[in-house]
Amino acid sequence: MRPAQALIDLEALRHNYRLARQLGGGKALAIVKADAYGHGAVSCARALQDEADGFGVACIEEALELRQAGIRGPILLMEGFFDAAELPLIVEHDLWTVVSSLWQLEAVEAFKTDATLRIWLKLDSGMHRLGLSPEEFRDAHARLSVLPNVGPLVMMSHLARADELGSNRTHEQLEVFNRAIDGLEGETSLCNSPALLGWPDVRSDWVRPGLMLYGADPLYPQSSPHAAQLRPVMTLQSRVIAVRELAVGEPLGYGARFVADKPTRVGVVAMGYADGYPQFAPNGTPVLIDGVPGQLIGRVSMDMLTVDLTDHPQAARGSIVQLWGSAPTISELAPRCNTSAYRLPCSLKRTPRVYISG
Repeated sequence: MRPAQALIDLEALRHNYRLARQLGGGKALAIVKADAYGHGAVSCARALQDEADGFGVACIEEALELRQAGIRGPILLMEGFFDAAELPLIVEHDLWTVVSSLWQLEAVEAFKTDATLRIWLKLDSGMHRLGLSPEEFRDAHARLSVLPNVGPLVMMSHLARADELGSNRTHEQLEVFNRAIDGLEGETSLCNSPALLGWPDVRSDWVRPGLMLYGADPLYPQSSPHAAQLRPVMTLQSRVIAVRELAVGEPLGYGARFVADKPTRVGVVAMGYADGYPQFAPNGTPVLIDGVPGQLIGRVSMDMLTVDLTDHPQAARGSIVQLWGSAPTISELAPRCNTSAYRLPCSLKRTPRVYISG
């Protein structure tokens, strides 16, 4: 069996959720959209469901997968519904939904049901993606508040630049949000992962940890006193499947991106970009070889990559190569590979996940 695998530490996941909830000081919606950022939504939700206040997904398809797997806690559709025909399903499966546009508001007003709809009303406070303008928001709040089939509202927005600690945009958005909700009844939800870690003066009743839930630091390389408490949830690893010796001047792999300037011992690893490892990781990208720091050499191919074993005399076929996890972390790896820590775990494809309960 091919040795590539992603080890998922569910106790680390629970630890990170508890940290997010503690930092937020209220309730925390565990964001498990996009298959829990590549970690497996069903398994992650099961690991958290005894303590999570709720879960966030992008769409009804993701919500139904959780319901069919037996997840019974609150599930919020963070993009809301895409068609009014989804409203009966929202009621049937007891889902919460975001309302971020006037057509959604009108669909809720026209929908007849004896059930109570739980709605998160979204303000565009400056990201200019989804959300109502401040004027529309206050009007929508008034219209929803008089509907007998709508429960208490949660008023939400999304921060566009909370991962930039030197930017004023977060406080500008907070000011817009506070003005828009002034005097309105309902709980609030504003904080994402970077706000929780880097903006202690920005808080809300509900927080929405995403990337930090999986142990990655969205503020890296900026400093954050709380990021050091995060525990990586995913360890991506494989094994050396062949060892080669290169003479001085010999090229390695596609495009001869690496040429040996000294006798070089090479380990061929069963891991490639089809597994989700970044194709353009440069020479020198850190790895661990049997727990000892090492480096990648040569171009990453579809199914294999190569590492330098010259200074690892004990390494051989079968040696474990860690591509990310405790070291290198995905936050450290991503900028080296001209990508983001959000994208790396989401890129996993055929690599099987192995769950560790902790």
